[in-house]
Amino acid sequence: MQSWTIEKLPLVEELETIKVLKALPSAHAALAELKGIASTIPNQIILINTLGLQEAKDSSAIENIITTHDDLYKSELNLDPFNSSKAKEVQNYVSALKKGFELIQKNGMLTNKTIIKIQETLEENNAGFRKLPGTSLKNAITGDTIYTPPQDYQDIVQLMSNLEKFINDNELYDCDPLIKMAIIHFQFESIHPFYDGNGRTGRIINILYLILKDLQNLPILYLSNYIIKHKADYYRLLQKVRIENNWEEWLLFMIKGVEVTAKETIELILNIKELMLEFKHKLRDNYKFYSQDLLNNLFAHPYTKIEFLVNDLGVSRLTAGNYLNKLAEDRILKKNKLGTGNYYINEELFKLLTNR
Repeated sequence: MQSWTIEKLPLVEELETIKVLKALPSAHAALAELKGIASTIPNQIILINTLGLQEAKDSSAIENIITTHDDLYKSELNLDPFNSSKAKEVQNYVSALKKGFELIQKNGMLTNKTIIKIQETLEENNAGFRKLPGTSLKNAITGDTIYTPPQDYQDIVQLMSNLEKFINDNELYDCDPLIKMAIIHFQFESIHPFYDGNGRTGRIINILYLILKDLQNLPILYLSNYIIKHKADYYRLLQKVRIENNWEEWLLFMIKGVEVTAKETIELILNIKELMLEFKHKLRDNYKFYSQDLLNNLFAHPYTKIEFLVNDLGVSRLTAGNYLNKLAEDRILKKNKLGTGNYYINEELFKLLTNR
């Protein structure tokens, strides 16, 4: 019989222990470095697209929605007859992430309306908060119930209203934003307000909160890859807070995740910048049709197609096709056929993104 029940926020206990406080400076330093390096990419849609796709794949994989990088990039092309339902779900994650980013930029807040819109985009439905009882979290191997979230609709609404206030009212709880992010994530996953998509929505909330607190400018710091590598610890520590009220280990886990992920993302962005520079010299020195917009296109879309160039460069289909075919002939890109259309792979970028 479950005895633990969710407390409304803020919590009464002191969470800023000595160990937690000691872990914060290096995480903040890594975040600040990432924020600065990300700002040096000339077209930031490159980072949102490429890193967003990686996050979508990783976050979906945590929920056992598994797709390959190849399927994922193909699905972005919308070329018939290719159709992968799992890749489509991952693409929905990218759309949900971008929708959340757009809404917090517009509103300057992370509201329940935005959270519902994120989940709605993920699941392609408008079911909203759970209204029917019966939801429980089970051990994937044994089938045993690990945790039963609130069942009553009114309880869910009240807890989510409380969480919304906690997220946006800076006066309600004065603590380091990384600690607050970890509390928010725990609370959201414990409320488990939706029938489906709670894990992925919660991970999108993490990065949106860091943007709200001005720790990042772009949605590029993603914890899903870290969680995959430490999945057992992630679920164990969530449950340990519920069973033992052990917040310290959970907070340390999340703070470490931010630091490690920021450092990995810095390295990846630096590698992308270096590869872009190589491509820039290669294209500028050998092709009269070189432009910064062309370079940006080849890095915003690891798999590109004629329509992408038409839209990004404002050229005709014939011209775009000539550009891409010439680059494929010279092995700058790899040309493949899918259905009735062709697509072109930036293989060097693909290798960089998939060898994380």
